[in-house]
Amino acid sequence: MFQQILDPIAGSLLLSALCAALPLVLLFVMLGVFRVKAAKAAIASLVLSFILAVAGWRMPVDQALGATAAGIFYGLFPILWILVNALWIYKLTVATPWFDALGRTIRSISNDLRILSILIAFCFGALLESLAGFGAPVAISAAMLMAAGMKPLKSAVVSLLANTAPVAFGAMAAPIIALNGVTGLPLHDLSAMAGRQTPFIALIVPLLLVFMVDGKRGLKQTWPVALVAGIAFAAAQFVTSNYLAVELTDVVAAVVTVAAVLLMLKVWQPKESVGAEDPEQDASVPAMASGMSAGSNGTQELTTAAGRQVSVPGSSGVPTDNTRPEPREVWLAVAPYLIIIAVFSLAQIPAIKAWLGQVGTVTFAWPGLHIEDSAGQPVAATKFKLDHLKSTGTLLLISGLITMALYRISASKALGIYRETLTQLRWTIVTVTAVLALSFVMNLSGQTTTLGFALASAGGFFAFLSPLIGWIGVALTGSDTSSNSLFGQMQATAAEQTGLSPVLMAASNSSAGVMGKMLSLQNLAVASAAVGLEGSEGTLFRKLVGWSLGLLALITVLIVLQSTPVLGWMVP
Repeated sequence: MFQQILDPIAGSLLLSALCAALPLVLLFVMLGVFRVKAAKAAIASLVLSFILAVAGWRMPVDQALGATAAGIFYGLFPILWILVNALWIYKLTVATPWFDALGRTIRSISNDLRILSILIAFCFGALLESLAGFGAPVAISAAMLMAAGMKPLKSAVVSLLANTAPVAFGAMAAPIIALNGVTGLPLHDLSAMAGRQTPFIALIVPLLLVFMVDGKRGLKQTWPVALVAGIAFAAAQFVTSNYLAVELTDVVAAVVTVAAVLLMLKVWQPKESVGAEDPEQDASVPAMASGMSAGSNGTQELTTAAGRQVSVPGSSGVPTDNTRPEPREVWLAVAPYLIIIAVFSLAQIPAIKAWLGQVGTVTFAWPGLHIEDSAGQPVAATKFKLDHLKSTGTLLLISGLITMALYRISASKALGIYRETLTQLRWTIVTVTAVLALSFVMNLSGQTTTLGFALASAGGFFAFLSPLIGWIGVALTGSDTSSNSLFGQMQATAAEQTGLSPVLMAASNSSAGVMGKMLSLQNLAVASAAVGLEGSEGTLFRKLVGWSLGLLALITVLIVLQSTPVLGWMVP
C-alpha cells in the first residue's frame, strides 16, 4: 500500500508544491516559448512527473508504472474512442456531396455577412465542434465566410471568437467526461454546473460577432436576431446539459439555434444588408496556402502547429454556390446529426438505459494500484468504470454505421476513411494519452494534492484564481480536454480545502478555459492558414486578446458569485 505524502520535499508544503508544479511549467514553457509539438512536450512532462513521483513523493516504481498505464488506457477509452468516431462521422459526410449541400443551405438563407457570421461561425461552427473539433470548426467557418465575401483577416477573427461557447461540450462532451474521469465527481453534476455557466457567454457571443463584422451599425441593426441566437443557444445548452444527455449538448444547441434564427428571419429582417466587402475577394483567394495540400472532394488538408491535419474547403472547392438545395437534399445533409440525436435519445429511454447500464458496463480496480491519500482513505481514481456498450464512442460508432447505410457508403470506403482518421489523429493520440498519463501520475502520486493544498492557502480568493488556471491551460495546450485532465483534480482538491464546491471549481476550469481557446497557437495557426494568411498568428492574437480577457473577466465574476450565497443556489 502506498500512502500519499503532502510535503515530501524537506517537509515543506511550499517547496513540495513548487516541485509538483515543475512538470506543468515544463509543458507550458515547451509549448508557449519554444513551440515544441504538443506530443513531445507532453511526453517530456510525463517523464519529469514520473521521476518526481518516484524520487520525491516516494511512490513505488511499479505503482508509478501502473498509474502511467491507467492514464494511457483512460486516454484511449473513452476519450479517444469518442474523438476518433466523432471525426470519422464528420469525414464520412465530407466524402459525400451532402456536406456541400449543408453549406449551400446555410448560405442560401441570407447574403448579409452579419447574419452569416451567426449562422456559419456560431451555429454551423458549434455543430462541427460537437463532432470534429481540432480546428475544423474554425478552418471551415473561416473559409465559408471568406467565400461569402468577408475579408480574410475578419473571417479568421470572427471564426475564432465564435469557437468559445460550444467548446466545453465539444467532441460529444469529451472535456466534461475527462473531468469526470480525473476527479471522480459525478458526470451529471459537472455537466449541469458547466451548463449553468457557459450559456451566459453564449448570450453575448452573437452580439460580439455582428459588432466585429459591422461595428456599432451592425449591432444596432441586427441585435434582435443576434439576441435570439444567443438566447436559443443558451437555453438549449442549459436544458440539454442539465436534463437530457450531456453528449448531445452542442448538437441540440446548434440545431435549435439555426431553427430559431430561420424563424426570426421569416418575420424580421435588418433594414440594410451588408454584402461582400470586396467584389474581387473570391478571385484573390490564393490557389493554395502554405501548409496545405490538395485533398479530395474540393478540400485541402491543413497541417496545424500541433502536427494535426484538418480538412478545409480549398481554393478549387471554395463554396461559392448559394442556390438553395431541394428539401430532400437538405434532409440528407442534416441526416448524420439527426441520427446522432436519435441514437443518443434512444439510449436515454429508462429501460434501454438500465439495460445498457447492466450489460454494457464493467467496473474494476486497476491492477497493481493500492493507494491511500494522506488521510489514509482509498483513492477513488484507482477504480475504473468501463462503459463498452453505453460509451459515447460506441453510440457514435453505431450512428456512423447508420450514416454509412443511409449514404450508401461501402464498407471498404468507410474502413479507408476510418484508417485516414486514425492517421490524421496520430499525433493527437500520442498527445492525449501522454497528457492523461501525466495527469494520472500527478494525481495518484500526490503531486496534484500537494498543489491543491498549497493553492488552498489563498482561501476564498481561490474562486478568482480557478477560472484563470483553466484559461491558461486551454490557451497553452489548445485543448479544454487536456486542461481539464491536468488541472481538474487540483481544482477539486483546492476547493475542498477552502470550503468551496469541488463541482463548481472543477467545472469552472472547463467553462472559463474555453475563453483561452481563441488564443491557442493551434487555433491561430489553423485560422491564419485557412484564409491564406499564414504567419499572421501574431496579428490575430493582438486582435483577440482583449476579447478573450474581457470574456474571462465576465465569467470570473459569475463564478465568484456562484461561490457565494448570492448565486450559490446555482451549484448542484
